Amino acid sequence: MATKNKKINKEVGLGRVYISASFNNTLVTVTNTQGETLAWGSSGASGFKGTRRATPFAATSAVEKVINKVKNENGVDELEVYVKGPGAGRDAALRAIKATGVKISMIADITPVPHNGPRPKKKRRV
Repeated sequence: MATKNKKINKEVGLGRVYISASFNNTLVTVTNTQGETLAWGSSGASGFKGTRRATPFAATSAVEKVINKVKNENGVDELEVYVKGPGAGRDAALRAIKATGVKISMIADITPVPHNGPRPKKKRRV
């Protein structure tokens, strides 16, 4: 007989929020300081379909849903925010976190930037 993993609610004071804002969706993951996921969500999981997922409003509602869940279940009152990607939900997500009343201790941009990138195309011969 298979047993289900029992969900343990830990009281966590400090958490980390990872926001990945692409052109199509906004993903939000809240972890503790060890990197264990406490809650996650996205614009698509919040009920937005198609191109509406990429809007700032969709990002705002996704972030609010996840932050409120973590506040109530895990007692998170301070967050470090890591933002990644070029999407429209970046700034809206930060404003949504501020609006939930959780203290933001740090904001970092972890967007990957290539140091040299892929090999360029051949020189055009005319």
